[in-house]
Amino acid sequence: EKEKTSDYKTAFNFVVEEVAYTWFNRLIAIRFMEVNEYLPSKVRVLSSEMAGKAEPDMVTTPFETDMEFSTIEQDKIIKLKDDNKLDELFRMLFIKQCNKLNEVLPELFEKTSDYTELLLTISFTDRDGVVSHLVNDIEEDDFKEAVEIIGWMYQYYNTEPKDEVFALLKKNVKITKERIPAATQLFTPDWIVRYMTENSLGRLWLEGHPNDSLKSQWNYYLDEAEQEETVKAELELIRAGYKTITPEDIKIIDPCMGSGHILVYAFDVLMQIYESQGYTQRDAAESIVQNNIYGLDIDDRAYQLAYFAIMMKARKYDRRFLTKSIEPRIYSVSESININTKLLQYMGKGFSDTDKATAIEQMIDLIKTMQDGKEYGSLLDVKAYDWKLLYEFRGSWERDAQLTLETLDLPQTAEKLYRLIEIAFALSQKYDVVITNPPYMGASGMNGKLAEYVKKEYPDSKSDLSTAFMEKALQMCKPNGYMTMINIPVWMFLSSYQKLRENIVNRNTYTNMVHFGRGIFGSDFGTVAFVINKNRIEKYTGNYRRLFLKQGAVDSIEQKEKWFFDGLGSHTAQQENFSKIPGSPIAYWVSEKMLSAFDGGSILGSIANSKQGIATADNNRFLRQWSEVEESKISFETKNHEEAESSLCKWFPYNKGGEFRKWYGNNDFVVNWEKDGLELRNFKNSVLRNPTYYFKDCFSWSLISSSVAAFRYKPIGHLFDVAGMSCFSNNNLKYLLALCNTNIVMEILKILAPTINYQCGDIANIPVILSEEYKPQIEQLVTQNIAISKTDWDAFETSWDFERHPLV
Repeated sequence: EKEKTSDYKTAFNFVVEEVAYTWFNRLIAIRFMEVNEYLPSKVRVLSSEMAGKAEPDMVTTPFETDMEFSTIEQDKIIKLKDDNKLDELFRMLFIKQCNKLNEVLPELFEKTSDYTELLLTISFTDRDGVVSHLVNDIEEDDFKEAVEIIGWMYQYYNTEPKDEVFALLKKNVKITKERIPAATQLFTPDWIVRYMTENSLGRLWLEGHPNDSLKSQWNYYLDEAEQEETVKAELELIRAGYKTITPEDIKIIDPCMGSGHILVYAFDVLMQIYESQGYTQRDAAESIVQNNIYGLDIDDRAYQLAYFAIMMKARKYDRRFLTKSIEPRIYSVSESININTKLLQYMGKGFSDTDKATAIEQMIDLIKTMQDGKEYGSLLDVKAYDWKLLYEFRGSWERDAQLTLETLDLPQTAEKLYRLIEIAFALSQKYDVVITNPPYMGASGMNGKLAEYVKKEYPDSKSDLSTAFMEKALQMCKPNGYMTMINIPVWMFLSSYQKLRENIVNRNTYTNMVHFGRGIFGSDFGTVAFVINKNRIEKYTGNYRRLFLKQGAVDSIEQKEKWFFDGLGSHTAQQENFSKIPGSPIAYWVSEKMLSAFDGGSILGSIANSKQGIATADNNRFLRQWSEVEESKISFETKNHEEAESSLCKWFPYNKGGEFRKWYGNNDFVVNWEKDGLELRNFKNSVLRNPTYYFKDCFSWSLISSSVAAFRYKPIGHLFDVAGMSCFSNNNLKYLLALCNTNIVMEILKILAPTINYQCGDIANIPVILSEEYKPQIEQLVTQNIAISKTDWDAFETSWDFERHPLV
């Protein structure tokens, strides 16, 4: 009974949500159309042309609209008006108008089911209702020729479902395929869309068709850095190919299009390109929809809004566009369909046996490939089928229109197959420009099926959907085409993405990049937008912008845009230099001197050993503050495991990181290491890493810091924790401690550990230039610094060496 109740609630919630977003999409669409005078009837549906008039013009003059009414409907309208049942009349006319708009916008205004209409409860008289808020709370100017507003409103609509998804994640409930859209939708700020589009689509065109007038319209276009002569020669060869491209040839796709914001601006850039070649706006609009723009998403409701946005963009440039029955090439990635094999046989009328067998085999394989479309979306890998054959095969049944009882489902099946073929073809073909804001979802949030697929198909980027889409977007791009996206910057630095970075650098060229830091999506984890040319150009100098002043600071979108125009953080870099730094981070800001240190010096890990230590698995059981135990039970100067085994003491000094402190200190904890850690060694889940380094003198640092790292000396006798990482060296310990506490190393760690998590591997990759000449002097200064810091630490009762406060 509980399962039945659960299933009922799930089905009920699904129906409610489906109906809600259906009417939400339509309300927003109709509001946009009436404000921009795009409604075929020119009669407002939700509001009035007359200022201050609350009653919609459609209710006032229903018979002046483009809707046709039966005699019964006419009588009902008159009666409802006479009885002053205006909200009931409004709902009736609104549904009628939606069904009428099906003729020109069939993908958004689908024929509604009876239950969908019954669940529509909107009212124009309710001051707290959605219609009143939509009409009165948002200025009409915000809707005028600004179809992007639909995307912003859709993101707001998704706020509650998104919060619910992340609340479930905290309870370790994975994100199902139905919840992926709510969890991953983020609306890209307008100026960043412009930057990405102008520097990819715009650049592609300008490099083959220089046009200063056109370029002057693109405020976010970054001019190319000065290049070496050999690079200029190679660029000339590449751009000779661009010169042959006509506006109709350009193919651009957003594989994660959401509500279509990026494609909408791409439409405007394409229109400017067409007009520069002498096209009329009307001809250009038709060609852009038919030839240039492609889009994909797994979210049906976002797809509807993207479809609407593109249609409205075309309507802006061509008043008759909605009557031309032209459909944009954007799709909601479908689930696979169940199909009767016998119906496939019927479709092959007129085909040779060989072609028929080939077509059926490929069709069945395609259906199988697409069966997880809603789960994997554009990450699906679609083969290069014989598309011409499949399209012809799907339509061949129409040559023999006689339908029998066995083939009654043929028209609907053929239509579903046609849609499936179109989606698969969009996934398989290559594009001149791939541009997107991908979904952000770490592996920990993926359900098992999705995580396994990403791990298998995108092993170099499997840790996040956004990085998997970097690989996919490059796969979708033509040679010498452009791929651009906004993404989280973890892939630029983390060791888990090293292979991804190296593959990109070895096969492609960074044209330019804008590193935003935090603040684009609120107090987020940081973002970066970049443009990549799918061609490896040796020694190409890319343009880079670093739009933050301090690591981790959150700045507004407007502030970052101002910094962009001010030229803040402008850098140029050749990507070959990235490989000179361990891990090949995208460290575009590094100076030549710093690069020479990496290139010519040794890394710290080659002359010392940085190690993680003990993970007790139960700190409450095994750790104490030193002041919580008898001092006589603490062994302060144990030198090795043999002494620990024979010691009568239970507690031993334990290095567990701690607050920011250089040179000496943070000696707070002791660990139960009685009989050389017998109890801890036998405790389930505990991990005792690197035991050969226990009790040796070292210098240590904290794994996590709020700002910069601090390194401090630990004398003989300590064990160490995972969070109290330690570095050991027989001959160079104090020299390396001095180096690590310099401002230079702090700058180096911004490259090696930009997340301010200072792992052992990060410290091991610090470049070192050993100077035997200055080493004695440096070690003497370090000894003095340690002594001063120890005196300071011991001046307080929190130190086990405390004797007397210095002021007493």
